[in-house]
Amino acid sequence: MLTRLWRPELGLALVVLGLGVFVVVGTLDVSAAASTLGIGPRFFPMLVGGSMIVVGVCYVADVLRGGHGDPEEGEDVDADAPADWRAVLLMGGIFLAFTAVLEYLGWVISAGLLFWGVAVVLGAEHKVRAAIVALALGVVTYLLFVEVLGVSLPSGVF
Repeated sequence: MLTRLWRPELGLALVVLGLGVFVVVGTLDVSAAASTLGIGPRFFPMLVGGSMIVVGVCYVADVLRGGHGDPEEGEDVDADAPADWRAVLLMGGIFLAFTAVLEYLGWVISAGLLFWGVAVVLGAEHKVRAAIVALALGVVTYLLFVEVLGVSLPSGVF
């Protein structure tokens, strides 16, 4: 009976529900003064966490009533092809290297190396162009976070 109920869709539904609970419970510890509009720093995390709980509960109910995911119908997708574990491991290594050098090199250089490395692993044909675009993305994301959102990112060597 239990093996008949257990499907991958149910696992995903439980993960969404669990993450929603995790976000809401983690947000309860946040304490800061509310802004003049009455919206404090807990508003958006609670909104996202509550939404995840609602979606997770609905998804669990749907799966338990027999709902299932639709099969992939993309024309360039081969559902029988094996996973490209080399690419997955390389991207994991690139991300770990990014986290290791972030404090030393700063966001712009580290993010540029991250974006460039992922582009190369995923098959970028023009590596120099990929490096230029990756560096531009690093600069743009740094400026957006620091100047627009007011979030401090490591500046590193700059």
